[in-house]
Amino acid sequence: MKRIPTLELLDRDAGTPAEVAASLSDLRSFNQWFGGIDTTQRMIEQVARATDRSSFTLLDVASGSGYVPQTVRDRLRGRGVRLEIALLDRAPSHLRDGAPAVVADAVSIPFQDASFDLVSCSLFAHHLGPDELKRFVREALRVCRVAVLINDLIRTSLHLALVYAGRPLYRSRLTRHDAPASVRQAYTRKEMREMLLQAGTARVEVNRHYLYRMGAIAWKY
Repeated sequence: MKRIPTLELLDRDAGTPAEVAASLSDLRSFNQWFGGIDTTQRMIEQVARATDRSSFTLLDVASGSGYVPQTVRDRLRGRGVRLEIALLDRAPSHLRDGAPAVVADAVSIPFQDASFDLVSCSLFAHHLGPDELKRFVREALRVCRVAVLINDLIRTSLHLALVYAGRPLYRSRLTRHDAPASVRQAYTRKEMREMLLQAGTARVEVNRHYLYRMGAIAWKY
């Protein structure tokens, strides 16, 4: 299945405030029920085991409302891992109260080198073309001390069919457009691994998670 880049409506807030809110609510449901939260949690637990650490600072990029990192933080607290998070998003309308937040572009992160232990993103990487994705990863590696965590979709024909089958359940017309567009422009695990290595990552781990979720860890050293 060939990758097809497509502009997504939520990226441009191309809807009424109610439609944008409904689309963000759809994303929350996807992350809750279809592996989004679990994928980020498992990556952080993997980093914790590999580094023998139980406390991390994390910048979540293109974070939207911050639901994924905040939920992961609360889950990990009960497992003995402390996560201090900050959010970054290009659209002020996507951000919500509850964590330190900054409005900025993901490929020009306004923080000094090694400002956070981890930089993460969820359902963001597929919005970027290959060159822009590598630029983002280089910028995220600059800002992090340990690793970049990429939680995204895997592009397959079956995944696209499942997304179309679920369209009647989506709350927003934005989601009905954006969900299949996201799968069409997502990357395969092989493509992601190659791009992360080309971006200068020291070591890459790319795993498949529940329902065509990809968890990619780009280690800084």
